[in-house]
Amino acid sequence: MSATIRPVTSSDEAAWRKLFLAYGEFYETQFSTETLDGVWEWLMSEDHPERCFVAEVEGSVIGFAHLQRQVDTFRAGAGWFLDDLFVDPSHRGHGIARALINALNDYAAAHGGGDLRWITAADNHTAQALYDRIATKTSWVMYEKNTEAAS
Repeated sequence: MSATIRPVTSSDEAAWRKLFLAYGEFYETQFSTETLDGVWEWLMSEDHPERCFVAEVEGSVIGFAHLQRQVDTFRAGAGWFLDDLFVDPSHRGHGIARALINALNDYAAAHGGGDLRWITAADNHTAQALYDRIATKTSWVMYEKNTEAAS
C-alpha cells in the first residue's frame, strides 16, 4: 500500500478531525471543540510554527503528523519537534508512519536542518519498534508541569 504524503489543506478538515479525535482516544484524552478548532486554526495559518502533513491512500486521508520548528540552543540553529503522529489502525504496518516521518525530515532539511525530535508513551512498544529502527533513542528524561494562566 503506497501513500501520498503531502501538506494538509483546508479540504482535509473533516478527515483530520476524525483522525485527531482517534489519536486523543488512543492516549485516553478527549479533545474539546475549542482544542480541535484551535489546532486546526494553527494548521491553516502561515504565521504559526505548527505544520501538518497527511498521508493519503486512494483519495482518503488515513494519517497525519504535526511538526513544529523550534530553536536549538545547543547549536544556535533550527530544531524540530514532531508533536503528534497517527495512522488509522486499519492502515498500520504498511510503512505509512515511516513515510510521514521521512516527509517531516525532508521538510526540516529544506527549512534549515537541525535535529528532529519526538516522544512517545513508555508503553507504546509498537511505535518504539519503528522509532528504534529509524532514529536514535536518547538518554533524556522528559518532565512536565502544568502552568496555569494568570487571571
